[in-house]
Amino acid sequence: MESRSSSSLAAGVLAAVLPGLAVAADLDGAHLSLFWGVPFLAMLLSIALGPMCAPHFWHAHYGKVSLALAALFVLPFGLVYGGGTAFAQVVHALIAEYIPFVVLLGTLYCVAGGIHVRAEYPPSAMLNVSLLAVGTLLASIIGTTGAAMLMIRPIIRANAMREHRVHVIVFFICLVANAGGAFTPLGDPPLFVGFLRGVDFFWTAQTMAGPTLVVVLLLLIVFWVLDRFVFGNRGEAASTMEPVPSIVLQGARNVPLLAGAVGAVLMSGVWKTGVQFDIAGTALPLQDLVRDLLLIGIAAVSLRTTPALVREANGFGWGPILEVVKLFIGIFITIIPVIAILRAGPDGELRALVRLVEPGASGSPDALYFWLTGMLSAFLDNVPTYLVFFNLAGGDAHTLMTQQARTLLAISAGAVFMGALTYIGNAPNLMVKAIAEEMGIVMPGFFGYMAWTLAILMPPFALVTWIYFPF
Repeated sequence: MESRSSSSLAAGVLAAVLPGLAVAADLDGAHLSLFWGVPFLAMLLSIALGPMCAPHFWHAHYGKVSLALAALFVLPFGLVYGGGTAFAQVVHALIAEYIPFVVLLGTLYCVAGGIHVRAEYPPSAMLNVSLLAVGTLLASIIGTTGAAMLMIRPIIRANAMREHRVHVIVFFICLVANAGGAFTPLGDPPLFVGFLRGVDFFWTAQTMAGPTLVVVLLLLIVFWVLDRFVFGNRGEAASTMEPVPSIVLQGARNVPLLAGAVGAVLMSGVWKTGVQFDIAGTALPLQDLVRDLLLIGIAAVSLRTTPALVREANGFGWGPILEVVKLFIGIFITIIPVIAILRAGPDGELRALVRLVEPGASGSPDALYFWLTGMLSAFLDNVPTYLVFFNLAGGDAHTLMTQQARTLLAISAGAVFMGALTYIGNAPNLMVKAIAEEMGIVMPGFFGYMAWTLAILMPPFALVTWIYFPF
C-alpha cells in the first residue's frame, strides 16, 4: 500500500508539471482525425519500401527512421493536445506494451538461441513437413514466439544445401509463428487476453480446434506439393554418404528455462495481487513487474550458463532482436492514435468499419467479424484489435461462449490466423525474417511477402469462412 501511495504522489507531482498527465493515458479516439495515423502509415511504408528503394541507407539508419517517425507523431500531438497528454501516451505505450513485448521476445530469443537442435536426416519434403508440424504443435504449448525461436534454426539448417528456401520460411511463419498458436490460450496473445477476460481455457482448445486443423492441414498439404514437386531437390549439393538418422540436442539446460518463461507469463495472468503502481497515468500491476523481472532473470541465466559453442553452432547473434527492438518502438508509438480511433467504435472516424458488424448489418456478421478482425490484426496490434471486436460483440465472456459462440470463434480465429499476412502482423514474424536473412536466405520485401501469403492463405481462409461462418 505504501508503494501505491508513493507512486500516486509521484504521478501527482508530474501532473502538476505537465497538465493533463493524470488522465491522459485514457485517450478519447472519438475526437481524433485519421490524419494522426499518417506517421503510422509512413512507418509501414518505410518498412515496406526502405529495404527495396534505399537498402544501404535503410540498413544503416532504420533505427533513426523509426525514432524520427515516432517524433513526427509525438511532437505535433503535444502541440495540439498538450505536452502532458503526449507524454502520458508515450509512457503508456512503453510501460504497458513495448517494454513487456521486448522483454518477452528478448528472453525467448536468448533461451531458444541456446538450444541447438540438429536433425540428422536426409533432406526431403517429408522432413520439412515433419519439422513444420512439430513447430505448429509446440506453438500452442510454449507460444508462437517460443516455438518460432526454437524451430527456425533447425529448419533452416535442414535446408542449408538447397537453392530454393524462401517458401520454407514463409510457410514456417504462417504455421509456427501464427496458426499453430490457435489451439490454446497459451499460444497467442489475443487468446490469452480472452482467457483473462473470462473465456474458458478449454472452450478455446475445443472450439478453435476445427478451423485451426482446416488451416494447418491445408497449408501442410500445399507446402508438401510445392516442396516436393515444384521446388523439389534442385540446388542441393550431392552427398556421398547419407547421414545416420538421429536428432542431436545441445543446450538442454535451456529447456526448463523456456518452460519457466511460459510459466512467468501464465503467472501474470492468473495471479492478481491487487497492488499496482501508477506511472504517468499508466497502471503497472505488481504481477506484471514480477513477470518482467523473472523473464530478465531467466534470460541472464541462459546467457551465463549456455556454453559459447552451442550458441556459435546456432549462429546466435544480436542483429535480429535489435532490428525488432528498433522498429517496434516506432510502431508502438505511431499506432497510438489508430488504436484510439478504433476503440472509439461508432464514435470514431473508423465508424464505417465498425458499423459492418452492428446488429442488422447486411451479410454474415460472423464472417465480417472474422475478416475485419483478421485484416486489421495483420497491420495493427492483434491484442487491441481482438479486444475492440470482443467488446463490440457485447464483451460478456459467458454470453460469447454460449449464445454467440460463433462470433467469438470468428474474432479469435481472425486475430490469430491473419497475423501471418504481413511481417508486422504478429510478434515473431519479423524476427523469423531477420534470423533467416542473417543465416543467408534472401527474403522477399514487405509486399513480396504479402504476395506469398495472400496466395497461400486466402484459400484456407475462404474455406474456413464457408464452413464456419457462411454468408
